[in-house]
Amino acid sequence: MSCFLSNSSLGKKLVMSITGCFLVLFILFHMSMNITAIISPEGYNAICEFLGANWYALAGTLVLAAGVVVHFIYAVVLTLENYKARGSQRYAVTVKEPNVSWASKNMLVLGFIILGGLLIHLFNFWAKMQLVEIMGEHTNSLGFGPADGAALIAYTFSHWYYVVIYLVWFLALWFHLTHGIWSMFQTAGWANDTWYPRLKCIANVVATIVFLGFAAVVIVYFIQSLCPCNGGAC
Repeated sequence: MSCFLSNSSLGKKLVMSITGCFLVLFILFHMSMNITAIISPEGYNAICEFLGANWYALAGTLVLAAGVVVHFIYAVVLTLENYKARGSQRYAVTVKEPNVSWASKNMLVLGFIILGGLLIHLFNFWAKMQLVEIMGEHTNSLGFGPADGAALIAYTFSHWYYVVIYLVWFLALWFHLTHGIWSMFQTAGWANDTWYPRLKCIANVVATIVFLGFAAVVIVYFIQSLCPCNGGAC
């Protein structure tokens, strides 16, 4: 079984599908959690405290990190193998698509952009929250408590350049998901001529929900930072 998953092209695509499904579920959870910061900053901070340096949160972090690493490594390996076997035809599909999407031809490029955004995000949030707790500190370098996620969001998105960077990151994620979601169902054998249009529609809807959910938090907090009352209640 392990040889099938690591040596065969179908096995590698199956690993990509499984890790991709796991990451999509996490993204939807993370987006839902972030929206809480708009509705109730106190509620968001309570979630941050619950997901601090507790054993279950640390275990989840390790599993998530493993999922990202495996997904990215297999994506690079599959892309290199496809280049070698079929030149510039990076993603072979089992159904005829009238116009191959831009995202499907640039998944690896999008992946690198998403990875870069993830590293920035880890620096801005994980390193100032969970890592601070792991190190036994009571405040981070900005003077916030490690569970004061709402204050950290407000600080980060009071800087216009982070607003731009994160919106570009979310846009790259949108393109990546519009292809990746239906592609993982294709690997499972669901993307026939009947289901392909439906799965494509589902992928677009999910990707759009993810983009709008994450972008809303960034934009709302940026607008609040522009308010002279410094609380958004002007």
